[in-house]
Amino acid sequence: MSALPSPVFPGEESPGDVSTIEPPLFALRELSVRYGAVQALAGVNLRVMPGERVALVGANGSGKSTLLRALHGLVRPSAGQLRRDGAPRVAMVFQRPFVLRTSALNNVALGLWLRRVRWQEACAQAAVALHRVGLQDIARQNARTLSGGQQQRLAFARAWALRPDVLLLDEPTASLDPHAKREIESLMADFAASHGSAGPDQPVTMLFSSHNLGQVKRLASRVLYLEHGRVLADLPVHDFFNGPLPEAARLFVKGEMA
Repeated sequence: MSALPSPVFPGEESPGDVSTIEPPLFALRELSVRYGAVQALAGVNLRVMPGERVALVGANGSGKSTLLRALHGLVRPSAGQLRRDGAPRVAMVFQRPFVLRTSALNNVALGLWLRRVRWQEACAQAAVALHRVGLQDIARQNARTLSGGQQQRLAFARAWALRPDVLLLDEPTASLDPHAKREIESLMADFAASHGSAGPDQPVTMLFSSHNLGQVKRLASRVLYLEHGRVLADLPVHDFFNGPLPEAARLFVKGEMA
């Protein structure tokens, strides 16, 4: 298991020449989240650098979804600190996307309109986003009538239209058939290779939770293993699957790959 780097916060000294160190996009120090009596995250220390592709793995209830929601700002930490470098634009895609009872085009355009984009321009941008995910032919179809795979692609179109710097994905292929999973994986790879509002020199940073370890191998550059709200392993993807692991992580990988 590699040592987790400690985030550096204002007022603290940083090792080495700080002028040559790129600031982390997210820096978490002893971050904890509680839901009533349930400790969802416990003392998480983590840095996420721009352009990384980070997979979160672990059993159900290990804290993966809560960590993603905390990074997005959907849940408030109970303790610890979460710092962001600047104001990155963040979009999140859930396992079961919520769709409005209106056309696919309107589902995308409404998100832009809420960000003060004029309706006509929002519809134009929505059409481009739908084309990018291969849904241009069903733009006028009621989104509630789409298949599960189509609804997930619609969720990607909504995220794409916002031009996020960070894409958070919570089990994006868990409930899909093999063909739809391949389509979503292709979109994930395409998204990670693109850039957000920060400009072409700044690739999108992607964090996703998954039980599909083959997917993790194909798409991630780094893997976090969580258990009971704690990060027990934080390794480059090659080292995670080929090097020594904490016993709990080793058993998890062995069970998932069997």
